[in-house]
Amino acid sequence: MQDSRVTLDDTDLRLLAALQRDAHLTAEALGSELNLSASQAGRRRQRLEASGAIRGYTARLDPEGLGLAVQAFIQVTLERHGPEQAKSFSRMVETRPEIVSAWTLTGDADYLLRAYTTGLRALHTLIHEVLLSHPTVARVQSQIVMDQLKADAPLPL
Repeated sequence: MQDSRVTLDDTDLRLLAALQRDAHLTAEALGSELNLSASQAGRRRQRLEASGAIRGYTARLDPEGLGLAVQAFIQVTLERHGPEQAKSFSRMVETRPEIVSAWTLTGDADYLLRAYTTGLRALHTLIHEVLLSHPTVARVQSQIVMDQLKADAPLPL
């Protein structure tokens, strides 16, 4: 197995922490925060982007403001395990916009899905008409999020 870690110095770590707080920082603002010239800060950012340490930039949207009133975590257990079943399930998950992230797991469930829906009826449809009707799915267990105590946080550096 190849180690894909990037070698980072203290300045790189401070730059990454700053970008996690505000991805819109200009090279000038980064340079000022890191005590570097704008060109040095810009080159460091480009190197971290090219190395894959920075995967991209996104906007954080307000789910409720967009009408996505229900957030749920859904555990899925497959009936049969094999490459074709996993590929089939993975393809289905990729096509569903309400499923915003998915993980494979150890333990009782095979997958953990995070979903946002407009309401309980839409969650019911996702679970009963999409997930449970998939030929490889044996069991689904869902938990509806009541409140999020901590927002998705920056990675620890």
